[in-house]
Amino acid sequence: MADSRETLTKKTFVTGFPVKHSRSPLIHNFWIKQFQIDGLYEAVERSPQNFPSFLESLKPSDRTYVGGNVTIPHKESAYRLADRPDEVADELGAANTIWVEDGLIHATNTDGFGFVSNLDDRHRGWDNTNKAVVLGAGGASRAVIQALRNRGIAEIHVVNRTVERAQELADRFGQTVHAHAMDALIEVSNGCGLFVNTTSLGMDGTEAPFIDFSPLDANAVVTDIVYVPLKTPILKMAEQQGFATVDGLGMLLHQARPGFETWFGRKPEVTEDLRSLIIADMEGHA
Repeated sequence: MADSRETLTKKTFVTGFPVKHSRSPLIHNFWIKQFQIDGLYEAVERSPQNFPSFLESLKPSDRTYVGGNVTIPHKESAYRLADRPDEVADELGAANTIWVEDGLIHATNTDGFGFVSNLDDRHRGWDNTNKAVVLGAGGASRAVIQALRNRGIAEIHVVNRTVERAQELADRFGQTVHAHAMDALIEVSNGCGLFVNTTSLGMDGTEAPFIDFSPLDANAVVTDIVYVPLKTPILKMAEQQGFATVDGLGMLLHQARPGFETWFGRKPEVTEDLRSLIIADMEGHA
């Protein structure tokens, strides 16, 4: 959004608790440098108790920040406290991107955009299917399910340890979404063209139980929203069984694009240089 103080550095942020491990500053400051913008993107740690007052501090005309990103555990609070959440955030009940306009906090959620943009970027044609299976029904699965439904995937099968959680998502996102217990995974995978892991299985190199991907369509794509490690146990299993895979790093990179364009008025791209920068940082903290 336009800022009246064009001569001053335009400041943006990511806030969470904790937030020091966020890679968002690396991403946005890469683009700021690329576009030669007089801007700054920084990490701002705020506890849940201090988050509401932090949002209020963004509203005055002499505010420090023009907008920013919100991460765990503040996404639901950001949605509730925003003055103008959009339809995407409304349905999800969570926001990850905010900006100030006319003294009001506007909010959206770009996680689903990041998810499908990553698939579009890394495996064009992934959406030539009418069936998908989503493993997991936690908070991370909401944006994925919403984005798949909005892309036009006719059958979305959500498989979760507790079927009640999956049913809540089916109730939230409509009749194209179906809830199943874990023992139905093989059956509902039959003929699916996309398999998405939204659980923490395999995160940080931990082991994941064996998954038989053979019921999937022969041209199916397997993707994982976990990106540390870049090639998760689930992606390795899928590759070994002959399936195409897409890692989760691009979801992080692409979800950042709409916010940057809103705050700075420039449309950034996800390039191999940016991917390499973030991968090098991941390897440096391994």
